[in-house]
Amino acid sequence: MVRADHGEGIDVEGLEAGGVAAGYVVRCPGGFTFYHAGDTALFSDMKLIRELYAPDLAFLPIGDLYTMDPRQAAMACSFLDVPKVIPIHWGTFPVLTGTPAALREELDQLGVPTEVVELEPGGSW
Repeated sequence: MVRADHGEGIDVEGLEAGGVAAGYVVRCPGGFTFYHAGDTALFSDMKLIRELYAPDLAFLPIGDLYTMDPRQAAMACSFLDVPKVIPIHWGTFPVLTGTPAALREELDQLGVPTEVVELEPGGSW
C-alpha cells in the first residue's frame, strides 16, 4: 500500500463513508509490477514509487473532478516512467470529463512515450 492524495471520506447523511485513500503496488510472479493509484491527485512522491518499485504498468485516474486530469496524469506517467498506462475514473459520470484521447494528447505534448491502453467497460487486457 502506498500514498494517495484524496480526502479521507464523505459525509453522507451524518455517516462517514470511504476512508483513507491509498494506492497499491503489486509485484506478480515473474516480476511484472503494476501500480494502481486509486483516487488520487498528482504528487511528486510518485517519483519514489518509480525508484522503489519500477512499475511496468500504471492505472491512473484521468476524470479531472476529485482526481487528476489528463495533463496531471501525463505528468504522473513521466514521474513513474511507465511504459504503459490504463486510464481509470473517467466516463462514468458527466462531471468526469477526462478522456483517454486527451491523455494521449498530453503525453505527446510532454514528450512522454507511455502507451495508453484504453479498456472498454467490462473489457480486459
